[in-house]
Parts: sequence; C-alpha cells; structure tokens
Amino acid sequence: GAMNSMGTFLLIEMGKFNKLLKRMKSTLNEIQRAIKGLVVMSSDLEGMYQAFLFQKVPGLWGAVAPLSLKPLGSWVKDLIARVEFVKSWIANGPPPSFWMSAFFFPQGFMTAALQTYARRHEIAIDTHMSVI
Repeated sequence: GAMNSMGTFLLIEMGKFNKLLKRMKSTLNEIQRAIKGLVVMSSDLEGMYQAFLFQKVPGLWGAVAPLSLKPLGSWVKDLIARVEFVKSWIANGPPPSFWMSAFFFPQGFMTAALQTYARRHEIAIDTHMSVI
C-alpha cells in the first residue's frame, strides 16, 4: 500500500541524517589523510581543523545539519541521541511521544501528524487548521 504521511516524513528525515553522517565520515577521513600529509589540506579542511580547535561544529557539517549553537562535544552527543531516536522509531514503530527538536524540520512533522489525523477522521485538512 501507499506510505502514510508519517512514514514519508520519517523517510525524508532519515535521508537528511544519512547525508549529514556521510558528510561527517568523508570529511573526517579527508582530514586524517591531510594531517598525515597524504593529501593537500584544502581551505575547507583547514576550516574544519580550526573549528575542532575551538570546539565548534565545522561549517562543512553545519551546512547539512540542523541549526544549533552548541559546542562540538554537546552537538555530537545531541546528534547521537537524535539518530538513536530515529533508529528506535524505525525499529519499534512510532513512539508514544515525539522529541520535536530531534527533527531537521519539525514543521514537516506537524504537517504529517495533521494529515494523518485528517485522514483517520475523514476530515478535510483545511477545515481544522487554525493560526495560533
């Protein structure tokens, strides 16, 4: 059957997490090679190195990550928790409550929840939307 709105939302979020994790893996490998002298240290990698020195999230990662002002250590712990939340949702089905700030796009979650409710109760989605 067709995927429901929440499943579609989860698929999009997984794609964003995978993009971030792939970027982290590739840039960490690149910077290791540059530090060893196997490749030239590009300006992007130099910026990443500087970010590490000052406990900041590298721009290469921040460009594909949810917005955050946390220092690098806290950011990584938060990312691990976010990924575990999504993995749990995939493995065990929807949780009884949702960690909204775990998502890249919480507004997308709200829209998916609204669509799910509207379909379940056979209500036109625009009849129960209100501006808060």
